[in-house]
Amino acid sequence: MAEIAICTKDNMSNAAASSTAPDLTREQVVTWRNAVFVIFSLSGLGLASWVARIPSVRDSLHASTELMGIVAFGLAAGSIVGLVFSSHVLVRFGPARTIGGAVVVSAAGLTLAGLASTLFTTPVLAIVGLALFGAGTGMCDVAMNVEGAANERALGRTVMPLFHAAFSVGTVAGALLGGLAEKAHLAIAVHLGIIASVMVVAVALAVRKLPPHPDAVTPEVSDDGSTAGWRSRLLIWKNPRILLIGLIVLGMAFAEGSATDWLALAMVDGHHVGNATGSFVFGIFVAAMTIGRVAGVRLLDRFGRVLVLRSSAVLAAAGLLIVIFVPSAAVAAIGVVLWGLGASLGFPVGMSAAADDPKNAAASVSVVATIGYFAFLVGPPSIGFLGQHVGLLHALLLVLVLVGLAGLTAGASRKPETGAAPTS
Repeated sequence: MAEIAICTKDNMSNAAASSTAPDLTREQVVTWRNAVFVIFSLSGLGLASWVARIPSVRDSLHASTELMGIVAFGLAAGSIVGLVFSSHVLVRFGPARTIGGAVVVSAAGLTLAGLASTLFTTPVLAIVGLALFGAGTGMCDVAMNVEGAANERALGRTVMPLFHAAFSVGTVAGALLGGLAEKAHLAIAVHLGIIASVMVVAVALAVRKLPPHPDAVTPEVSDDGSTAGWRSRLLIWKNPRILLIGLIVLGMAFAEGSATDWLALAMVDGHHVGNATGSFVFGIFVAAMTIGRVAGVRLLDRFGRVLVLRSSAVLAAAGLLIVIFVPSAAVAAIGVVLWGLGASLGFPVGMSAAADDPKNAAASVSVVATIGYFAFLVGPPSIGFLGQHVGLLHALLLVLVLVGLAGLTAGASRKPETGAAPTS
């Protein structure tokens, strides 16, 4: 759920045009960068903290697999709401207040979901809490990527993949802390309440380091708050290349999101490990995602998008096959590593490809992001429904199909030749 907008080299070549960079010292720009790292990591920390406790939440709520899919749907639906309204909120309040407010909303939702699971044991209240958590998280995703892109231009070099790696580092920390909380039999409400408090305090300190800059206003919305950009967004929906890139992102987002929502439970139910072990296996997945994102920068520069994406799809598919069909939990953990490595670059590379045409970058990225978030919206209940009837492991075959689709359409990510007609 963190990869909404990626800055391309074409955008970076316009760094001199930004009125922000000349007004900031090198030290200020680096401080700004470090603050963005913190914000990305907090987003990952909150998400993984919830995911790591899903098996315990299921037990506490006495919920079926299908009902857990509905609970997870609350998180995805809230994220879509946050994504839709984020640009208007950014124009109205600016990045610092948007990020700060969004994280506070996320923390409140996380706390409510924890209370619903521990004290009230009602799935309805848990869904409400997750919807709030998702709305705050989705809004923060957009705002922090705006900040990341602006900081990248101010620095004059590529750092956006590392920002997304920071998100993955946050998920690793959240997964490990969640596993420790399981081992210590810490109440879900106490654990998530502590994480929520850390998020609020840390973001309050981080947003103070975000300087004002003109890039905070997204191109889709004008300074007076009008929505003229919606017309260009609708036109982009007719662009075949953008739609194919959307399929790439859809498949890889489904691979990432299905692990986020179901991997821990799939290990518990399908490979008969304990809840704590399931949480730690999810930690292995996000660690592999982090390594893939850090290493992927050099691989993309050397081999290009198409080969990297196709190789990623093969890795993810191999990992899924191992997890689904090999009965050994230890061997399945190796499959989880391959799955994580394969899923790591699909979303950011798809966003970068969507932004190849600077004139239409904002609308194109919006379309691709919407298609990608569709995976997070329909994925949880789809896997839950299938898992109720065929088991969670076999339900992951749906993910395998979509990963294959992403690999087949990887050619759409190839950079247009210089001087090619704009993709409008």
